[in-house]
Amino acid sequence: MNFFGYPRKDGSVGARNYVGVISSAACASDTATSIASQIPGCITFTDRQAYGPVHPDRDMVHRTLINLGKNPNLASVLVVGPECADSDVDLIANGISQSEKRVEVVKIHALGGIMATVAKGTQLAREMVEEASAIQREECGVSHLRLGVECGGSTPLSGSVTNAAMGAALDIIIGEGGSGG
Repeated sequence: MNFFGYPRKDGSVGARNYVGVISSAACASDTATSIASQIPGCITFTDRQAYGPVHPDRDMVHRTLINLGKNPNLASVLVVGPECADSDVDLIANGISQSEKRVEVVKIHALGGIMATVAKGTQLAREMVEEASAIQREECGVSHLRLGVECGGSTPLSGSVTNAAMGAALDIIIGEGGSGG
């Protein structure tokens, strides 16, 4: 069983081909959203927690943002943040770069404010989307799929119908060597 996906340098395969724009702190979330909203093909992941997550919560937020950035559905990632200890922009960018994808950083204070950061970030995101659009889909084995599922509880039948259907799909994907949960 195969699907057409976007191969990544680290050996993973994405079913999608987005450029991720990640805010490293709550105060950069609107800036990241502004950048991504201007460029089709970008998707935003924001940290909306106010300053103050403490260890180990802060570590969990960083791990979550890093792992979102490593997702194979992202061809490359732009990390947006302030230049302060609470944001850890470089920590997040370095963690994502382990996936061998292009990772760029824009720091609001270093660039002179939000307007300059949006301008620079938009330029970088545009370049990244152009690079991503050059990646061609290839036929890949289902063993490369990682399916994330969530029970939304949206209808009275989700437990008996939708969840069962997703479970059956996961059984097939896992049977072919893929993963999910």
